[in-house]
Amino acid sequence: MRVSMLRIRLTASGWQRWVASCVIACFAMPNATFAQAKKKATAPAPPPATALERIRASGTLNLGYRADAQPFSYQESGKPTGYSIDLCQRVAESVKSELNLPGLKVDWVAVTPDNQFQALEQHQIDVLCGSTSITLQRRKQVDFSSPIFPGGIGVLVRSDAPKQLTNILAGKAQDYRPTWRAVALNILREQTFAAVAASTGEQWVAQKGNELQVQFRVTPVPNYDAGVQAVLGSKASAFFAERAALLDAAKRQASGDRLTVIDRQFTYEPLALALARGDDDFRLLVDRSLSLFFNSSAFPTTYTKWFGKADETAKNFFRWNALPE
Repeated sequence: MRVSMLRIRLTASGWQRWVASCVIACFAMPNATFAQAKKKATAPAPPPATALERIRASGTLNLGYRADAQPFSYQESGKPTGYSIDLCQRVAESVKSELNLPGLKVDWVAVTPDNQFQALEQHQIDVLCGSTSITLQRRKQVDFSSPIFPGGIGVLVRSDAPKQLTNILAGKAQDYRPTWRAVALNILREQTFAAVAASTGEQWVAQKGNELQVQFRVTPVPNYDAGVQAVLGSKASAFFAERAALLDAAKRQASGDRLTVIDRQFTYEPLALALARGDDDFRLLVDRSLSLFFNSSAFPTTYTKWFGKADETAKNFFRWNALPE
């Protein structure tokens, strides 16, 4: 009888261990399953498609452009035209050849200063064909091609602007010795200057005001034409912007004789085509296309068409920036 009772107790004990094991297993299985599911859920995503992969898949190259940045990019009869547009057309031919897509479609997408970099980041456009200066701040958002033009900030005034103001802007304020600095600063305090909103011109004017500790007024304008009209309408004493664009704007005005672009360049800012960051293969294709064009016999004609005959400084700029194969 004692033996039987011992067997029963042992059997009961074994049964309890078995039940306990089952309970532990039931709790452990969901945890293991959850861990596997979590592992699958956190698996690294495949790398995003490159520009060339997107273009090949869609059969379309999207080129962004500013419609108000003559002579670099603008609209004429509803179509994009300009110096940067000509360069981007060369890029399109290179993409077509690289991907062996003779039927490649090219879509031109108008952008603004407010959305142009966002359009690149979101892959709405593949290249920004405009007059974008290369800066370290902008390189936090986008990448750039090889430089395409030796840009820099200039200033446009009315031809009847006060002589003292034009002397200051032309760097001749020293004529007011020995108190030229005080006189110049007092004159500047009375001025309102225009600059394209969110441009390097606007940033530069504001920075100069801080450096000189003079509180002149800076009026942002949406585009070059608005800046020119602000000067013509006496709403601004001067308009600071890309000098080549100012020369073109003054030339196009019916009342161009009322405008003067002062013979001075305040900054030296190479301009480039903007691209999305982190796409080395596409940038290489763009740079190769530009370098081949800069070295070709056709390039001087294109340059002259938009800017007049290149001087030795401009020629050297393209010699330095046309990369060898």
